[in-house]
Amino acid sequence: MTDNWWIFAIGFAAQLLFSARMLIQWLMSEKARQVVSPAVYWQLSLLAAILFLAYGWLRNDFAIILGQFISYYIYIWNLNEKGDWKKVHRAIRLLIYLIPLAALTYVFVDIEMVGKRLFDFANISLPLLLFGSFGQIIFVFRFIYQWQYSRTRHQSLLPRGFWLMSIVGSLAIVTYGIFRNDPVLIVGHSVGFIIYSRNWWLAKRQQ
Repeated sequence: MTDNWWIFAIGFAAQLLFSARMLIQWLMSEKARQVVSPAVYWQLSLLAAILFLAYGWLRNDFAIILGQFISYYIYIWNLNEKGDWKKVHRAIRLLIYLIPLAALTYVFVDIEMVGKRLFDFANISLPLLLFGSFGQIIFVFRFIYQWQYSRTRHQSLLPRGFWLMSIVGSLAIVTYGIFRNDPVLIVGHSVGFIIYSRNWWLAKRQQ
């Protein structure tokens, strides 16, 4: 870990942003006495996703990359729904749009090398990779669910099912992080349990 301190620093920076978004959202929800979906939640999510994509690549961890790749554009959709996306300069918006696409293009340019890098079963077993991917898929699906729920109601919302999936996904990812000896995953997702549970309770009471 000592030799790769800068890689873990990127991961912890991403998790710090993820934790900040949860803390801000939770405090605003407590103040409003109901679950709220502030624009800053999605802004921090997008910035953290960019850092976490880089971390997953540097850690040769397909499960991490998979989780961030899909939810990335859902963050943008929510910002657009909030009316904040168009406030960003057009050139910066274009750059943000292209980051995952550039990564995907790189994969197809040298797919053999990328396959060896991300699916090196000498460093991680296939069952463990599948388990970690399962946790990330749940985490991603919560945003797909949130997007579909919000889209039908024409506003950005964080429903109760979103928080339930957050709890289940966090448990799986923390377990995966323990087996992977990944302090970023362990610390980052352990912090969320209390906030996820509290938001689930607020959403239940709100309904």
